[in-house]
Amino acid sequence: MANNSNTIARSFLQVASTEEVAPPLRVVQIEGLVILKIIKHCKEFSPALVTGQLLGLDVGSILEVTNCFPFPIREEDEEIEADGANYQLEMMRCLREVNVDNNTVGWYQSTLLGSFQTVELIETFMNYQENIRRCVCIIYDPSRSNQGVLALKALKLSDAFMELYRSNNFTGEKLRERNLSWVDIFEEIPVKVSNSALISAFMTELEADSPITQCDYDRLQLSTNPFMERNVEFLIECMDELSIEQQKFQFYYRNLSRQQAQQQAWLQKRRSENMARKAAGEEPLPEEDPSNPIFKPIPEPSRLDSFLITNQISNFCNQINGVTGQSFSRLYLMKALQES
Repeated sequence: MANNSNTIARSFLQVASTEEVAPPLRVVQIEGLVILKIIKHCKEFSPALVTGQLLGLDVGSILEVTNCFPFPIREEDEEIEADGANYQLEMMRCLREVNVDNNTVGWYQSTLLGSFQTVELIETFMNYQENIRRCVCIIYDPSRSNQGVLALKALKLSDAFMELYRSNNFTGEKLRERNLSWVDIFEEIPVKVSNSALISAFMTELEADSPITQCDYDRLQLSTNPFMERNVEFLIECMDELSIEQQKFQFYYRNLSRQQAQQQAWLQKRRSENMARKAAGEEPLPEEDPSNPIFKPIPEPSRLDSFLITNQISNFCNQINGVTGQSFSRLYLMKALQES
């Protein structure tokens, strides 16, 4: 009887341990109404940046986003931040009373030309991660969507980066030890749009008689100068910021090499003194002196800012590459139409 109880307890612990290990997040499933709400909120206040709460369910490897609500735009202040927190709690209470999903699964925010890789975004992720097992951030870019594409993506922080961020040690040695680079900060999760059967049937009926919209004409615009110019301007700013970060590291390595030269000179002098003391029959002095300022380690600057700037540079380059490729395709299409 005791053996049976031990076996049952062991099997129960095994089941509990397997339940604690959550499967990796594979897909973010968003309802079409939620996407429309996000687009409407971001476009209404563009070019100002807005944010809102995502509500839904965490089911296995799928994170279902079934509802959302916007945050009010207010200036930064302690009292106003407290009012914002109360607003979120009151909204979730009201949703719970009408039997709507009120579980927080993340947040959404708008961006300008994809410039969202900031320290504030990482800190928000870490704050959410303290209370939620896993969450995502939906990024929507209204300026990029004006080019005829749905610029919406779901992001999360990688587990390796979160572990390193908690230690707050972004030195070159730690990054090499964890094998982390600038591409390992964020993970993009595939987004799947889900609609009910009634909505899908209604959209199928509307599709045959739907007239050509302005968005269809926007895809044929040949001029991309405003979008390209702003991308190039942001890219130049990021290159300047990256140059400043590189100058910080160059200054650090110059100071480090100067300190090492001073340490070697001091050690040679101390060794010569010890040789003279040994010849005189005296005890040698210690070769290391922690109280000496030249032995105080120089703090290495954090590489987090340079990683985030590199992420933004890569994003701007990808956008420029994508837009120019589409522009060349449209130009060749118009040339063929004119010749025909």
